Amino acid sequence: MTDDLNRDFIQSIERCMAVIKAFTDGKPFMSFSELAQATDLSKPTVRRILLTLQQLGYTRSSGSHFALTPKLLELGYAYLSSQDLSEIAQPLMEALTDSLRLSTSLVALDGQDIVYINRVHRHRITSITLAVGTRLPAHATSSGHVLLADLSPSELDEYFDHAELRPLTEHTVTTRSELEKRLQLVRERGWDAVDQELEIGRRSIAASIRDPSGRVVAALSLSSGTSERSFPQLCEELLPPLMDTAQKISAALGGSGYVSRKSVSFD
Repeated sequence: MTDDLNRDFIQSIERCMAVIKAFTDGKPFMSFSELAQATDLSKPTVRRILLTLQQLGYTRSSGSHFALTPKLLELGYAYLSSQDLSEIAQPLMEALTDSLRLSTSLVALDGQDIVYINRVHRHRITSITLAVGTRLPAHATSSGHVLLADLSPSELDEYFDHAELRPLTEHTVTTRSELEKRLQLVRERGWDAVDQELEIGRRSIAASIRDPSGRVVAALSLSSGTSERSFPQLCEELLPPLMDTAQKISAALGGSGYVSRKSVSFD
């Protein structure tokens, strides 16, 4: 089976994706040499890829440097438009945000990161800029814990093989054993909350959204400042409406959003 997969593997696509992913907000414009160094590809290979992407409208050049164009968003929108999830969740997320006056996020797992696929907000109250497409490390977020908890043992092994459990704050979970213990708790109750594990001054809580097969396809999350709510208050006040909304989204997808409301320990 592995040999069949290797025969079907198209290396040029892998190289193209590596070039695209090499661009960051810190380096929106990059030269052939910089991209070759960032991707470990030869300059001629990088040049062919960039010129092809430029002809297709996905990159633009300025002198000897290249940048991605907004047309690249079409690839992300193609994924979103193929899913009913975002469209179904939108009005329910808006209702939750209007009720609680807190930003509401819909998140999916992509490798070692979570990716924001929908977000409803009223005002910005965090130092981290969050928008559709924003990526954050899964190990430091409540949404990430909810999504990781549904992975199969082999999928979870693959995650740990590649994940860098960096300490983003003094509260971040940074060991496999500690994270696996947390994930087991999430499996039992279907939700998780983190206390300043991603960013000092912010707490968040997330609940699972399931498809008809029972798989967790996304996480619905809320966040609050530490000055607004204690960690117990975050769970006690926000968990019921969050779970109700997550269950409604799951039901609309044809799945079951019911999970145990097992209490959390604040020790």
